[in-house]
Amino acid sequence: MSMPFYVAPEQFMKDKADFARKNIARGRPLVATVYVDGIVICAENTSRSLHKVSEIYDQIAFAGVGRYNEFDQLRRSGVQYADIKGYQYSREDVDARSLANLYAQYMGNVFTHEMKPLEVEILVAEVGAGPGQDQLFHILYDGSVVDEDRMTVLGGEAESIARRLEERFQVGWDLGAALRAASSALSGDERQLGASDLEVAVLARTNGRRAFRRVEPPEIEALLAPPDGERSEPVPDGERNEPVPDAGAG
Repeated sequence: MSMPFYVAPEQFMKDKADFARKNIARGRPLVATVYVDGIVICAENTSRSLHKVSEIYDQIAFAGVGRYNEFDQLRRSGVQYADIKGYQYSREDVDARSLANLYAQYMGNVFTHEMKPLEVEILVAEVGAGPGQDQLFHILYDGSVVDEDRMTVLGGEAESIARRLEERFQVGWDLGAALRAASSALSGDERQLGASDLEVAVLARTNGRRAFRRVEPPEIEALLAPPDGERSEPVPDGERNEPVPDAGAG
């Protein structure tokens, strides 16, 4: 009778963490940040049918990166939980904090007890009644929860994307400025993302009870355009308005 190989628990957990991180990093990243009217979530996603960002409940959104079938299953479970809790108690009892805790417990149990961990990171966001009351919960593959107050980044190259977004962050900026900063942070210095490369959704206080709204490509393109009075490229010398010499001079 052959003896099974022994693997130290520390090594086994490290191997599972490395496996999850490596596969999540292959996915296209996602950025969420607060703005004056709520929260904007911007993901690099060229598909128009497979969404990374979705509505969970009245003022709560869900976003995920990594293996699509795994985070979509989590999304459906969250919708079911929110609907049942809202029906049994009241709509005001459904909040992002309890939903994030539920996700964290499930993902932590899978990471600890199952052979293969979930290859996903997810975001649960809730828009508040006023600025400063919005909530962003970033849940990692092992069930760890990070409570962010201004912005968060999921997926590959998260540190460099977060650094670029932090450099451009402004308190109280509008949707256009927040989206341009998010797109620039996702694209980096070597490429440029257009409206067709992005999936954008907002949780806006101005939308009423159903705060979630998808931003369609024509609106994304308009929001990504630089504001009036700014040009994205330097003006060539031949197009500058040089002073016209006086015809009667000299």
